[in-house]
Amino acid sequence: MKPLLLLACATVLAASSAFGSVITYVTPTGSTTSGGPVSATATFTTSDGQVMVTLDDLLVNPTDVAQLISDLDFVLGGVTGSFTLLSSSGQDVDVAADGTATTGSFVDAGWLLDSPSTGEVHITALGSAQPEHLIIGPADANGVYSNANGSIAGNDPHNPFLLTSATFIITNSTITADTLVTSATFSFGTTPGIDVPGIPNQPDTPPGAPEPATLALLGLGLAGIGAFRRKQAR
Repeated sequence: MKPLLLLACATVLAASSAFGSVITYVTPTGSTTSGGPVSATATFTTSDGQVMVTLDDLLVNPTDVAQLISDLDFVLGGVTGSFTLLSSSGQDVDVAADGTATTGSFVDAGWLLDSPSTGEVHITALGSAQPEHLIIGPADANGVYSNANGSIAGNDPHNPFLLTSATFIITNSTITADTLVTSATFSFGTTPGIDVPGIPNQPDTPPGAPEPATLALLGLGLAGIGAFRRKQAR
């Protein structure tokens, strides 16, 4: 095998092992809680030894704190052993009594992790009697939470919130790039148990399939091989 072909194959294999599967769970259309409608997504990216979770609150200009994401429970198929919350982050936002929003810096989300059963992960903001850092959806077109009632606007125990999104990196030595998320349940509000089971979107990358970046590297490798062969043929 020519050296260039060997290099291309090695590059593709290395890229394939570096990237994992991506799957997104969503709240079903029409989902509601006691506070009103809710809309959220959880995107999971698995790779060797870890899963990255991105939680997004899609509901624009919510009315009640019961519409804000407060925790997520999900199951990783075939995974055993303990989980560690390696890092978490989101952007602070304070909502004043008149609904005006003041964004802050990106901070540690401050959520807690536990594992109720084998392969199950539970991450939650409800770690204190007056939880903060629930994930709130976008404000209205003027940047104001004009619908917000007193459970959000000017509510010091619950401010600051996390603006629209939070990202968590969770480690476990038995997670691989092919690990699948078999279920996911969203929770909303400051009272445990306000649950909405998620449904999976079509996986962005089927298990074992190369990521777009991997395909790009493969294309570069093949292009290099073609150029090498053309040069040899002259």
